[in-house]
Amino acid sequence: MFSSFFPNPKIFFPATVLSTALGMALWYGLARDLGPYLSLGGLVGFSYPPAGADGAAIAVETARNIWLYQYMIVFGALFVGLVGWLLPHRWFRWSVGVSAIIIFFIWFQVQLDVMINNWFGTFYNMVQQALGKPGAVTQEQFFGQIATFAGIAFVYIATAVLAAFVTSHYIFRWRTAMNDHYVANWQRLRHIEGASQRIQEDTQRFATTLEQLGANLIDALMTLIAFVPILWVLSAHVKELPLVGPVPQALVFVAVIWAVIGTVLLAVAGIRLPGLEFRNQRVEAAYRKELVLGEDDANRAQPPTLQGLFRDVRANYFRLYLNFLYFNVVRYGYLQASTLVPYIALAPTIVAGGLTLGVMQQIIRAFGRVEGSFQYLVKSWTTIVSLISIYKRLQAFEALMRDQPLDVIEAEAARRP
Repeated sequence: MFSSFFPNPKIFFPATVLSTALGMALWYGLARDLGPYLSLGGLVGFSYPPAGADGAAIAVETARNIWLYQYMIVFGALFVGLVGWLLPHRWFRWSVGVSAIIIFFIWFQVQLDVMINNWFGTFYNMVQQALGKPGAVTQEQFFGQIATFAGIAFVYIATAVLAAFVTSHYIFRWRTAMNDHYVANWQRLRHIEGASQRIQEDTQRFATTLEQLGANLIDALMTLIAFVPILWVLSAHVKELPLVGPVPQALVFVAVIWAVIGTVLLAVAGIRLPGLEFRNQRVEAAYRKELVLGEDDANRAQPPTLQGLFRDVRANYFRLYLNFLYFNVVRYGYLQASTLVPYIALAPTIVAGGLTLGVMQQIIRAFGRVEGSFQYLVKSWTTIVSLISIYKRLQAFEALMRDQPLDVIEAEAARRP
């Protein structure tokens, strides 16, 4: 599943984590301050301004972001080149090179989201000013802010579309790598029940699902890196919490605690789902296989046999429905309650008039991003359940190729006449 596409996964993935940590340490320890000397941003109008210039703080932040993009591209290219030299692999360009490109796309989209969050503060402060004092804001100023948002949104949409296109090809290449690997071992694997479906369908589902979960995890981590400092600063406006009283940086702690509560609740509610989902794929495969065999052999797919197999399908689906019933009660109840959490946390501050409408919008949006990132497991639980079942089905191939024993459910299928 991994070695067919990635170069030596046991070395590559830890090396990627260590490289990321090293890149971040170098950025904050040294490279961030080298922008005025090494950045090429001046070639496209984003040079560092001289000290004391008008709007210097904003210009420096923009120039530093441009320098960060350059740093990430150079550092990523060096890592990709080093991996290609030390761990050559047939699929290296896609598994390593395109992975780096997708990660950069994710980071760039997070930065655009930060820009949109800042825009919300400016825009809603302007709206509050206009509503409070007629004529204080001109139509030119109002539509200027709309145009600013449209510009950011256009770049975001273009990036998202390009990222989706590249990701689609990336997923199919991963599927191709697994397909080639299993097809080369088909004579050993064909006796596994549903082997054809596992190669034809599960390889695509595995690559798609794992890429989705991995991209969402990276997005969650990058969002935390970008938005936690913003929420930390904005928390200065919140002097106290309901029932609790004064808490330093209260909103960050509320986001963390609420996300932990949700993760624990859903893990408990959904603990049986992976096994049921896996067994569901097994009984579906057994039913489908008998039908396929009946197309060429009149002695197969007899009504009593099909009825017995379909009873297994029905029984497992009904168990799934029952388990998803209480799981969804917990899931949707928690997610709906999450909408109210930031407003409840801000209640004393709002009632006391301790912030403007623009700052409140920035806080709500930043809180939502931080909370959403901490809720990665909550939002991904059903996808994780599906991935576990797909992984188990493909793991049977791996076990057979390594002459390892099959798990209990696969052994049951192997004994079925």
